[in-house]
Amino acid sequence: MATSIGTLFSTLQRSQSKLIYPEPPTTNHHDLASFLADAEHSGLDPASTTYVGTHFEYTVASALSALGFDLRRVGGRSDRGVDLLGTWSVPSSPDSPPRVVLQCKVSKAVGPSIVRELEGTVLSAPAGWRGPGALGFLVADRAASKGIRDGIFHSRVPIGFIACNRAGRISQMLWNRQAEEQGLVGMGVGLRYSSSGEATDCVLTFNGKHLPPRKARKTKTQTKDG
Repeated sequence: MATSIGTLFSTLQRSQSKLIYPEPPTTNHHDLASFLADAEHSGLDPASTTYVGTHFEYTVASALSALGFDLRRVGGRSDRGVDLLGTWSVPSSPDSPPRVVLQCKVSKAVGPSIVRELEGTVLSAPAGWRGPGALGFLVADRAASKGIRDGIFHSRVPIGFIACNRAGRISQMLWNRQAEEQGLVGMGVGLRYSSSGEATDCVLTFNGKHLPPRKARKTKTQTKDG
């Protein structure tokens, strides 16, 4: 094969079309580092819902960048449940990266009803993230229950689930057949193991071969002016 999977995976974003992102909820921070600095300056309580939620969203965006996601934090008072928007560069769809809508849940148990909420979030997403080539993920700081997994697999909406802890370790990732049809044919998920044989985090596969992780990027926010 003339072009290695690693090379292909690293050049996918060149073909991404221009998307118009909603206004960010604030201009005071744009990634985890700037958020931490702003929180310290403003005296934001680390135990507050705002602190915990924002910290988790930036952590998720940074962690997923290693798997090819390019995400913007857009959550706010009228976000319709959307916390992160962006694209997912995958070798299964090099010319048209799937557009992704992410809903983040941290510090709370989530039940099967969250799947219906995610469906509504995906169906009412901003215009650039609706229709063919778009899918949604629920991201939580714990593994999906059987009820959540069943709800996702039986849904007619292209959706999936990602488990990411507060340190940014991704331990579970899954999606349904409808999501696969939006540009994920041939994509899969495996596990990386430590020298002691302990599973450490998830890795993506394409046609059964592991994809090399990317270097995690800082999370950005983007306005309608780009």
